[in-house]
Amino acid sequence: MSNPKEQIFSDSEQLSAELVKELLKEKRSDRRWKNFRFIMWMTVIAVLFWTAWNSNYISPTALEGGYVSLIRMTGIIEPGADLSAETLIPALKQAFSDEHAKGVMLVINSEGGTPAQASIIHDAILYYKEKYHKKTIVVGEDFLASGAYYIAVAADQIYVNPNTITGSVGAIIKSFGFPEVLKKIGIERRVYMSGSAKDRMDPFLPASPADVEKANQLLSEVQANFNRVVLDARRNKLHADPATLFNGDFWSGSAAVKLGLVDGLGNMLDVLDKEFQVSRYHDYSPSSSLFNRMAGSLGYSLGAVFKALR
Repeated sequence: MSNPKEQIFSDSEQLSAELVKELLKEKRSDRRWKNFRFIMWMTVIAVLFWTAWNSNYISPTALEGGYVSLIRMTGIIEPGADLSAETLIPALKQAFSDEHAKGVMLVINSEGGTPAQASIIHDAILYYKEKYHKKTIVVGEDFLASGAYYIAVAADQIYVNPNTITGSVGAIIKSFGFPEVLKKIGIERRVYMSGSAKDRMDPFLPASPADVEKANQLLSEVQANFNRVVLDARRNKLHADPATLFNGDFWSGSAAVKLGLVDGLGNMLDVLDKEFQVSRYHDYSPSSSLFNRMAGSLGYSLGAVFKALR
């Protein structure tokens, strides 16, 4: 006859073994599930990254109604910025060379910047517009002023919000003068130069007649270039005398329409429908985040999949 204590220990050992076995089974199952989830997430991330950088993975044309190429231009126009020739020209090339896009929309929100950068971007738009035969539309948001307006006149049509600050066709040089400051604080300034005009417009020297003449000459040349670009682009559309339009003043979007500086009032979605009869766009903005590009690519992919399943 077996000892009850021994039976209890035997049952206990068996129960423990069963529990250990079940725990091991659960851990293995949990590990397999974790591995499966990890593989799935890595696959999804890999697909998103791939589609973000390769817009032809599932073409946006698979979506009913078509789309346009869109570039957002925001900020000051200057070298090294988001709104610079170096940054924008590759994006412009991508946007215009998209053979499936119905056209190109440039959404601009800028108070202006350097004339050289604005001129280079303007010329690049003209070049790609002619090369790829793409209808090009500008939509101004809060500001479409100075260098931003210089860029905008390269488009076929310009639209603004009624409250968009528009115009400011002109050139400006801003500086300060501190000719007495160093004397007052007891600092001797030493400047060595090889040319007699190398220290022109030095803020620590009094403004000389030669400096003023040089500044005015430079501003006149830049102003003349700006005026010529606007006149070439909108000669038959302007409703006011150039002396009024090109004196550096600015207007609301509503007033700019009456003056002929822009073609009409509208926001991005309105203009998409009016000019291209679409509601979708492919964002080629250089400052567009990777997340936005991935989300856009995923949206295109899912749209194509759901359409195929219908």
